[in-house]
Amino acid sequence: MTSRISIVFHSGYGHTRQVAQAVADGSGADLIEIDQEGRVSDQDWARLAASDAIVFGTPTYMGNVSWQFKRFQDTTTGVWMNQQWKNKLAAGFTNSAGINGDKLATLNSLFTFTQQHGMLWVGTGMLPANAKASVRDDVNYLASFSGLMAATPSDASADELVAGDLRTARLFGERIRDVVQRLH
Repeated sequence: MTSRISIVFHSGYGHTRQVAQAVADGSGADLIEIDQEGRVSDQDWARLAASDAIVFGTPTYMGNVSWQFKRFQDTTTGVWMNQQWKNKLAAGFTNSAGINGDKLATLNSLFTFTQQHGMLWVGTGMLPANAKASVRDDVNYLASFSGLMAATPSDASADELVAGDLRTARLFGERIRDVVQRLH
């Protein structure tokens, strides 16, 4: 049985798109990009409805999801009322310039959103790189368990993401894929 994973995300400057692609590389997911007006197509809504797992991604702006991502969330009211995402797997990721940058607040927002939909949350399942010998390029250097965190310097282009964050994203995607396969 083939499972279907979708990643729905917003990317303001391309950095979060790179993280989404790395998660997709690990999971085999379809990418659905929320446009700059906070919308996705009818075809994208159909893909989300057919998905076994939905991964949500957004940059962290001012300690929360982008307004485009929030608009997408608000348009899921009909999905919520009909419990169409209930018992689907869910996961989330975020990226911002600061090492902390209030990313946990964004992940908590994504978690709360998925719980309102009755979804089942998948965390990273990764040990942190928190020893004296750890370096920024290590996997899970930002020590996030509830979802994927990436940090890109504010003056870095979308092609200059930290290699360890991209490896962490790929491994996160693999975990999501494995959990979906295990449950189906």
